[in-house]
Amino acid sequence: MLLHHQITQCAIRWITRIGLGYFCFFSSSCRKAISRSGLQHLAPVQNLNIAISNGPVKDPRMALEWSVSLQATCFKLKPEKVVGDDERENAVNGEHLWLETNVSGDLCYLGEDSCQVKFSKSAIRRKCAACKIVVHNACMEQLEKINFRCKPTFREGSSRSPRENFVRHHWVHRRRQEGKCKQCGKGFQQKFSFHSKEIVAISCSWCKQAFHNKVTCFMLQHIEEPCSLGAHAAVIVPPTWIIKVKKPQENKGRPFVIKPISSPLMKPLLVFVNPKSGGNQGTKVLQMFMWYLNPRQVFDLSQEGPRDALELYRKMPNLRILACGGDGTVGWILSILDELQLNPQPPVAVLPLGTGNDLARTLNWGGGYTDEPVAKILCHVEDGTIVQLDRWNLLVERNPDLPQDELEDGARKLPLSVFNNYFSLGFDAHVTLEFHESREANPEKFNSRFRNKMFYAGAAFSDFLQRSSRDLSKHVKVVCDGTDLTTKIQELKFQCIVFLNIPRYCAGTMPWGNPGDHREFEPQRHDDGYIEVIGFTMASLAALQVGGHGERLHQCREVTLLTYKSIPMQVDGEPCRLAPSLIRISLRNQANMVQKSKRRTSMPMLNE
Repeated sequence: MLLHHQITQCAIRWITRIGLGYFCFFSSSCRKAISRSGLQHLAPVQNLNIAISNGPVKDPRMALEWSVSLQATCFKLKPEKVVGDDERENAVNGEHLWLETNVSGDLCYLGEDSCQVKFSKSAIRRKCAACKIVVHNACMEQLEKINFRCKPTFREGSSRSPRENFVRHHWVHRRRQEGKCKQCGKGFQQKFSFHSKEIVAISCSWCKQAFHNKVTCFMLQHIEEPCSLGAHAAVIVPPTWIIKVKKPQENKGRPFVIKPISSPLMKPLLVFVNPKSGGNQGTKVLQMFMWYLNPRQVFDLSQEGPRDALELYRKMPNLRILACGGDGTVGWILSILDELQLNPQPPVAVLPLGTGNDLARTLNWGGGYTDEPVAKILCHVEDGTIVQLDRWNLLVERNPDLPQDELEDGARKLPLSVFNNYFSLGFDAHVTLEFHESREANPEKFNSRFRNKMFYAGAAFSDFLQRSSRDLSKHVKVVCDGTDLTTKIQELKFQCIVFLNIPRYCAGTMPWGNPGDHREFEPQRHDDGYIEVIGFTMASLAALQVGGHGERLHQCREVTLLTYKSIPMQVDGEPCRLAPSLIRISLRNQANMVQKSKRRTSMPMLNE
């Protein structure tokens, strides 16, 4: 009887931690597994007997409801904000991260018996990004009643809660499950029904291990064993490292503090996603990373900037950063890292979601995200090589050669004071400026990378016919490391001048090319402390698309540029029309970046 009681109590503790609600099991087989681990409101279970030797017999349903209530309340549905706020003082552990979904194949998690809109196929649903359960809006209240919680993302900092240096599994029932059973190695396919209402699997939201929902596969030993966090444990920030402080006012107003356990095997990752980059692919990417990682290490840049997150994690050893967006998103993060002066500075990897993605191409991350599995991306980030990237200052002053009354209209400063990719003026900047102004006026028309590129092509053709930059060479003076290039620029009548830091430019072209036998120039590098100066005519710009290059003018460490009229300019794709100015370019520093290894990385097999 004592052994029977211990097994029963172990099962109840398991139910508490996985939050499955009314869980049923048969005491006679508890030594081996939990039998038919289904929600009681999904299928009535006969002969439910739970024997407790010490004390009166209690109603098992009441006992289970009480035990599950150890976790906190669910994130209540808020139409104006789908994902929960990471930095709230009143953050609750186990809150779901609800996102709107139109997935018609997934049944409501509550099942037929408890679902409030079981007969309506068009009822609005929500899907949790962290544990992937789907629930009707009308069923939210019922979900709270059964107290099914999401995976915990932090731990309470109260002195009464002892610190556990391991993470527990977060088991969830699945009616559909990809992959194979961890125990028997067989798949989860249903023989007779595509949309099965039967629970076929139990899987962990952390490590992604999945088992058949039967006693021969899901063994009792799985209940109490710590979770390994799966194949990507090295980049996941465990919830045991993120502690909610009791008095935020004593922690500079921050509700959380990070207390990591140092290990050379760990490379914890912060993911910053710009949902608006490259045709709004970022929203899908944001959801996928919340599923694979701790949601508290994934940040939506449309909600807030990267500063607070970087401040919170600044003492995290071996920290790496993944910037999901365009080159502008990467530059934004690098600028904040400069301001915070983190030492050592964490290296930054890039998931290209923008239109040009020239920096991502340079670091072998490709020209755009093409639905590559997130598991593979995480492997590349973890295994990537750390390299250096030169960064350049842009100091702008009023042109001292012109009197105040002769200054034309235009911006008095550039959009950015630092560039990582390139700084240019003339034809290409004018096209970029037209794109930027059109997107600001009609953002709904620029919702795909293909449309963006088509607009660029149309704007370039229009500008070519108007020849708006034909007189550029008459209104600039360029001095590189003391060498005046103005005469050569005027002789060749350049309509575009580019100061290039990386080999890629204009969505993947290579304007510097391969110097070959020209001994006065060296092959281009992004970490040599030199900037390449290139001039373009309309013909050489067109030749870029078929492997051509511009006129190589100089490789230098400092540039002085004088303009005598308002000229379109762009800094890493951010355009403006700058009033006559004196611009000085000088090396600022070097940033740590993650370069994707060209060798193939083996991707671990996961149950997604």
